[in-house]
This record gives sequence, structure tokens and C-alpha cells, in this order.
Amino acid sequence: MAGTSVLVTRPEGQARELGERIAAAGFRPVYAPLMAIEAFPEPSTEQRQLLLDLCHFEHVIFVSRNAIRHGMAWIEDFWPQLPAGIQWYTVGSSSAAALAAYGIDVRQPESDMTSEGLLALRSLSAVQGQRVLIVKGEGGRAHLRETLQARGARVEELEVYRRSRPAYGPGELAQRMASGEVRVVLLSSGEALDNMVSLLGTSGLERASQCTLVAPGARVAAAASAAGFTRVVEAQNATDDAMLAALCALPGLASN
Repeated sequence: MAGTSVLVTRPEGQARELGERIAAAGFRPVYAPLMAIEAFPEPSTEQRQLLLDLCHFEHVIFVSRNAIRHGMAWIEDFWPQLPAGIQWYTVGSSSAAALAAYGIDVRQPESDMTSEGLLALRSLSAVQGQRVLIVKGEGGRAHLRETLQARGARVEELEVYRRSRPAYGPGELAQRMASGEVRVVLLSSGEALDNMVSLLGTSGLERASQCTLVAPGARVAAAASAAGFTRVVEAQNATDDAMLAALCALPGLASN
């Protein structure tokens, strides 16, 4: 018997590993990206200055694998040999592995793979007067910046890509979910939730709201409930491990 169909919504090119793990657990992955990632072609004048000033920062934080991929491409262009004395950070084991591949000694939360877990690290607790660079996508992550600023840090942001809504035709997402008999949707962010709601429209959302939605934390779970989803499960965070664990813990699903 075929396993329960699970909608994997990570961006194009970033969903396959999670999908393979879902299939190995006995479920059937269905792919529909709810986020498109577009790298900036080259740094602006302001971005160039931040890159040139990299050696003056005590802390550099990458918020995601996308930030690492596109941010390190720029950094390596400006710094063939990375400057010494910087403490490097990211969230999640896969992001840490991606950053470590550049020969960087990475700091990350041990268990709470969120911005809050990152902010709980001792090395980020006393940053008065220190310079912090956050490498990220366009917009978002205000909480991280604001908390560090409240602690007295001098925070700059290097935006290296933008997120956008994928191009689906009218009713295409709803049709893909219906034809795949999707019963569970895995979301990795609040922005992905917003895109799904917009793409589905009123009638599509009414049908999709009968699915179980796995959200990466309390904030997205609350937003999903407010959007009309009645079956919302909160994963520990947005990592593949946490999303898969939440999926496998759902009661009453048919898997091989």
C-alpha cells in the first residue's frame, strides 16, 4: 500500500534530500515549492563596503543555507583567505555542515535550532560595543538584529538574496495537491505559509485546510491556525530532522 502523500514545499533544488528521507520513512513525497530564491547578481556599493570591512567584525551570523551559499560566494571573492579573529555562527546541523565545508569553525545552538537558541549562546550574550554582521535574505529576521542591538552590539546586515512567490498558474497549486492526494503539508517558514494561502485562493484553501500542516515553531503554527488550518502540528524547528520527526509522530497515517 502506498504511503501517505506529504507535500514538500522547500525551494527548488533544496527539497530532494528531505523528500528522500520522507520516502525512506514510508511516505510519498509530492513537491511544490512555496518559495523562490533569487541571488543578487553582484553587491551594491553598500554591500561591497560591508564585505571589505569583514575583518572589523567580531561576529558573523548566517541565518540559513541560502545565506551561506550566496554570502560565502561574495566573501570568497573579496577574501580568498578569510580574516582571523571572527566568530562564525549559523542555526541547524545542515547549515553548520555547509559552513564548516569552507574550513570555518562554526558555533551553533546545541538543541534549540532557532534565533532564540542562537541568541542564548554565551558568546552572543555580552556584545556591548562589538560589531555583528548578519548575512541573510532581503527583509525578515528583525528579532535577531533588534535583540543584539539591545545588548549594545553594532549590527549590520548583508542581504545576499531575495525570496519571492513561485509562479503557479491559476489553481495549479490546489490541483497539484488534489491530484497527489496530499494529506500532510510541511512548511519551513511563515512566508511560505503566506504564499500558500495566496496561491490557493478561497476555494483551494478550504480544501487544503483539511490537511495536517506541520509548522516549524509556535509562531508559524499560530499563523496557520489563524489562516483556517484546523490540524496544525508544531515541529521543534525548520530543520529536516525536526520536520521528519514531527511527521513520523503524527497518529493515524498510513506508511509502509
